[in-house]
Amino acid sequence: MSHPTTRVLAVLEILQSQAHIGGAELASRVGVDRRTLRRYIAMLEEMGIPITTEQGRYGGYRLVPGFRLPPMMFTDEEAQALSLGLIAARGLGLADAAPAIESVQAKLDRVLPGAPRKTIAALRESVALQTGDARASADAKLLRVLSESAQSRRTSCLRYRAADGALTSRDFDVYGLVFRAGRWYVVGFCHLRAGLRTLRLDRVAHADVAERAFERPADFDASEYLTRALATLPRATPVEVMLRTDLECARRELFNTLGAPEACEGGVLLRGSADDLAWYARELMRLPFRFEVREPDALRLEVAQRASALADQHGTAPASSRSSSVRGSRKP
Repeated sequence: MSHPTTRVLAVLEILQSQAHIGGAELASRVGVDRRTLRRYIAMLEEMGIPITTEQGRYGGYRLVPGFRLPPMMFTDEEAQALSLGLIAARGLGLADAAPAIESVQAKLDRVLPGAPRKTIAALRESVALQTGDARASADAKLLRVLSESAQSRRTSCLRYRAADGALTSRDFDVYGLVFRAGRWYVVGFCHLRAGLRTLRLDRVAHADVAERAFERPADFDASEYLTRALATLPRATPVEVMLRTDLECARRELFNTLGAPEACEGGVLLRGSADDLAWYARELMRLPFRFEVREPDALRLEVAQRASALADQHGTAPASSRSSSVRGSRKP
């Protein structure tokens, strides 16, 4: 419970669950000293929550008898949104989030009226959301710390483990966090590398928020930056393909590792790179629009061979192996 608001709400939850509690015990359970606890009690009283303070050896705190917070009410649509959010959260790869998700679900089941509760139960039993099938678990505490860094515009001090296992310490200005293709990524300015960088959250060994402030660039889009960074990772063979479609359609059909699409005269130019040209050719062949392989020749040959094999399978005339223009097709 690192955030003051979280601790204040924790104080209220404990007071609601017990008729009376001593100050020392309450402070210990929330994880603060007695002085801070008195400040939290004052904050609750300012919010209109009546709390009785009893002095002396057996003193402590209790809510005024008969006081209860009004129950939260949800429409069917709001209950549906909550349930879908909990279902999606299970696929986000946060290692210690499962107990919290189940706890929230249990609380909703206890307090919701009949109709919204039935809505949530129906969705939980029948809906599966493909959120990326987490490829690596991530630490929910780290996610909270880095989110706080981004929100407060204060630099994070990280210990980061590279792919070869080497640990480095670095100051990092967190511009945003993105969940993409089964992994969490941290996007921002790395002081060690003196430039924009994308880090995998599952490789962050430790993070603290420092006092040094930073300025995030105006209109910076962490998701867009990550998309471009993943699309332009250096691989063995550069690739250039002309797509006969518009940019919106291209973005809808492509995924990051194929490259970065750019609108141009006559269509969309896709620039990327590949380690496996046979795999790249298969991905091009699934596209629902025409395309022309500009380079390399080896990729053009892979596409032509696959087009010929597909034509033979369907009993049509084979495409020329020298043709650079192929219409993509989806497998039935």
